Amino acid sequence: MTQFSEYGAAAQRSGPYIDCRDLFKIYKRADLEVVALRGLDLSVDSGESIAVIGASGSGKSTLLNILAGLDRPSAGQVLVGSRDLLDVSDSDLVMYRRLEVGFVWQATARNLVPYLSVADNVELPMALTGQPAKARRAWSGELLESLGMTDKAGRFPHQLSGGEQQRAAIAVGLANKPPLLLADEPTGELDTENADNIFQMIRGLSRSYGVTVVTVTHYQGVSRFVDRVVHIRDGRIGSETFSRSDYRRDGGTVEDEYVVVDQAGRLQLPLELAERFRRGGLARIQSEGGQITIEPPSSNPRLPRNRS
Repeated sequence: MTQFSEYGAAAQRSGPYIDCRDLFKIYKRADLEVVALRGLDLSVDSGESIAVIGASGSGKSTLLNILAGLDRPSAGQVLVGSRDLLDVSDSDLVMYRRLEVGFVWQATARNLVPYLSVADNVELPMALTGQPAKARRAWSGELLESLGMTDKAGRFPHQLSGGEQQRAAIAVGLANKPPLLLADEPTGELDTENADNIFQMIRGLSRSYGVTVVTVTHYQGVSRFVDRVVHIRDGRIGSETFSRSDYRRDGGTVEDEYVVVDQAGRLQLPLELAERFRRGGLARIQSEGGQITIEPPSSNPRLPRNRS
């Protein structure tokens, strides 16, 4: 299994693999400007697996398109590995999309060529980069084996179930051994059981190969399969959720949500907490033992009673 060690060694790097700082994306339509990302900050370590969730129009798909090299940011900084995607030539961007990032889209038509077999679909990206046939077959076979798809290698996409099509798409996304895998609603058309299986496989591949994974999803159970869940709202990261084991609940998990303070000191509260602050007026901050607590005042003052 030499491919495993080679892949992992290539993917593991020191420091964050993705580093977005004060990232803006503005779309201009006629005389209108639509701000999709508003100073977003996000850091993802090499080999980490995260899920990005948010309402429609929150900016999650825009973020994924920028990380994929399909769209260019308007301002700020976005580093992926050694590349600055704000300042990269068109030719370098083509090589980045070809070699350094893999895609898994919700729509099967964007993942698989319908008139090629599963094995040929997996080998196609390698053929485009000039890999020899023997190496293509060996790596394709290993990927399909790891995804439980060896017996489906000779089938065409229309002969596969929805879950099998997405597993084949994951293999295609990893064909050129990219250090980054992006998934846009990979389980949006699957039932809960198949969705769990897909996320379980993505997590296993991330850990085995050291691939950094960013998934955009609405699936509520995703927190069990990623290192953290990032909540995006109005073009900024509002909070992050981490799952931890709770042995008092028969091996179940507990989710802890943390509000994120960005590089500029801005804070976005979850909607239910924001409503409490709107009713309470100015916030009261308490700091004790390195722990900071922010809460609405109890008597709804417009100014704090004590000033220092």
